Order: sequence, then C-alpha cells, then structure tokens
Amino acid sequence: MAYVDGYVLVIPKKKLAAYRRMATQAGRIWRGHGALEFRECVGDDLQSKFGTSFSKLAKLKRNEAVIFSWVVYKSRAARNRVNAKVMKDPRILKMMKRNPVPMDMKRFSYGGFKTLVDLAGRKR
Repeated sequence: MAYVDGYVLVIPKKKLAAYRRMATQAGRIWRGHGALEFRECVGDDLQSKFGTSFSKLAKLKRNEAVIFSWVVYKSRAARNRVNAKVMKDPRILKMMKRNPVPMDMKRFSYGGFKTLVDLAGRKR
C-alpha cells in the first residue's frame, strides 16, 4: 500500500501566490525523484458543523489561509529514499536559501501515514 506524508500549514493570504510558485517547483522536484503524487490545497469551505474546523484547529486569522497538502509514495521505504534525494537536490537548496519559508512554523504540522483504505481510481 502507498505511504503518504501529510501537512497542514498556515500562510498569510498575501503570500499565497509566492507559496504556489514555490510549491509547484518543489512538487516537480519531488515527482522527479519518485513521488507518485504531490498535492497542495488551500482552504475554501472551512466552516464545518462537525468536529473541529480547520480554521479553529490552525488558529486561523482573518488575513491567513490554511494549506492542506500531501505527497504519495509507493512505500515508506520509497518515501525515505525520495526525501533523502530531495533534501540533497541543489534546486531545493537554492530555493530554500533564496525564498524564506512563508509559513508560520508554530502552526505547521507534518506526519507520515500508512494507507488504511485506498479507493483511488476504482469504480463503485
């Protein structure tokens, strides 16, 4: 089963375009090193009547956006290999040096996840 790295982060709305450019470049690098899928999603409908909303969970302020993203790999071992290559890739190193990370690291969350259910690409 696939392995997934998941992220939730907060970005000032005025930095969304810059973040999108950075994420697009990063996604191409991750995919080039073997990631199967790379997604970056910005919150749109966050006022949930059930559970804790992403807005509340992220302590979102009026001028901020929450990003929910994930990267899919063939396995945890593949994830470890891909991430090791990405972290040594000169394009990533240059990008990180040139562009300071536009997110609030105190409200950044990351984790690796085993796939529990996978219905992608399957018909009912």
